[in-house]
Amino acid sequence: MTCARAGLTVRVLEAESTPGGGARTLPDPEFSGVSHDVCSAIHPLALASPFFQAFGLADRLTLTTPEVSYANPLPDRRAAVAYHELDRTCAELEHGESWRRLVGPFVDDPSPAVEFVLGDKRSVPSHAVTVARLVQRMLIQGTPLWSTLRGEDARALFSGVAAHAVSRMPSVTTGALGMMLSVLAHAGGWPAPVGGSQAIADALLADLAAHGGELVLGERVTSPPPGVVLYDTPATALLDIYGDQLPARYAKALRRRTFGISAAKVDFVLSEEIPWRDPRLRHSATFHLGGTRAQMAHAESVTAKGDHSDWPMVLAASPHVADPSRIDSTGRRPFWSYAHVPNGSPIDQTDTILRIMERFAPGFSDIVVAVRSVPAAEMAGHNANLIGGDITGGGNSAWRALAGPTLRLDPWSTPVPRAYLCSAATPPNGGVHGMAGFYAARTVLRREFGLPVPSLR
Repeated sequence: MTCARAGLTVRVLEAESTPGGGARTLPDPEFSGVSHDVCSAIHPLALASPFFQAFGLADRLTLTTPEVSYANPLPDRRAAVAYHELDRTCAELEHGESWRRLVGPFVDDPSPAVEFVLGDKRSVPSHAVTVARLVQRMLIQGTPLWSTLRGEDARALFSGVAAHAVSRMPSVTTGALGMMLSVLAHAGGWPAPVGGSQAIADALLADLAAHGGELVLGERVTSPPPGVVLYDTPATALLDIYGDQLPARYAKALRRRTFGISAAKVDFVLSEEIPWRDPRLRHSATFHLGGTRAQMAHAESVTAKGDHSDWPMVLAASPHVADPSRIDSTGRRPFWSYAHVPNGSPIDQTDTILRIMERFAPGFSDIVVAVRSVPAAEMAGHNANLIGGDITGGGNSAWRALAGPTLRLDPWSTPVPRAYLCSAATPPNGGVHGMAGFYAARTVLRREFGLPVPSLR
């Protein structure tokens, strides 16, 4: 889209029969009035991403923000709840002032947090003093010093949101992402696009078409296309596409790439509202179902070693809480969930998620109308980027966020002339934020055509 706006002739090749990749929404195969978000469901970066802000995404679709940004049910006690309103969140936490000290200084202006986490990792931050204070907190929450956050509920509230990094915790990666997402919970909130994540993809595609771009569906790339090519693929896809054309050292580096903690997807169709033990959870669209901080850290550690945890980290969403149009005429509605598992796991996680949900919402199984499960080993069947269920582009770590798939000054470039990467394998890694593609487009415009980045409005 950025390249098309710059005046280039753009042709987008999509292997699947529907566009959108990780931002697709498809109807349930049995209950057509219910739709499921294929990968992403709730979008904390829809309002905050610098690319989406420049593009004016909020003016191109309808975003609704729930009263509760996210919630973390806890065993044998009240849940930890992150309201959009910071004061209310702190009032209900056991040690609310500790939470306020952690995130409060950045809520009025979350841009330094977003700029640091989603930056190209090569530019000097524009808010140096604020970023320094932010990084201090990120490092503390990314190391064993994270116990300085007081209150089991507040600790769980942070660890649950940090689990979106899909990485061992504590780590620099979980500390950084956890800080940004926690700040956004009380700044712009965590909105959902009305109609599902597909609305984001559709807005981008509409702009592409308006500037002369072409979309071709059902065309998998197996050999190098003509012209300058940006690959929104795993970096390892270049091994198959270019073969012996790749420099030996680069090919060797790609073959050494490993994949990290992965996701198994389970979509449910429910007949009515979830009977949460804690009724406040009915106002949340996002749930972190890993238990206490210690339980979450243990589960992610076990999974990172390649084993299945008895209680894995589970992320879940009820998009209809933010968008009631997701409820069909009979009251059926979707419930979205990911369980963190070892890469390539063939195990169906339905029973595991049902067991966890019954703990926090007794009677949940009674309202399940249908289940659509995709084990991690099969995730690439609907999106070739998700190798073995890895949704981070090849293991989420601070090093990957800095260096990309291999150590290069420009991580969006490759040693192959006119071939570039623009996927989650490049900085700033995975998520629905558009920044990896924007940085890749910026590189292409400058290096190949001597063009500036165009206005995105």
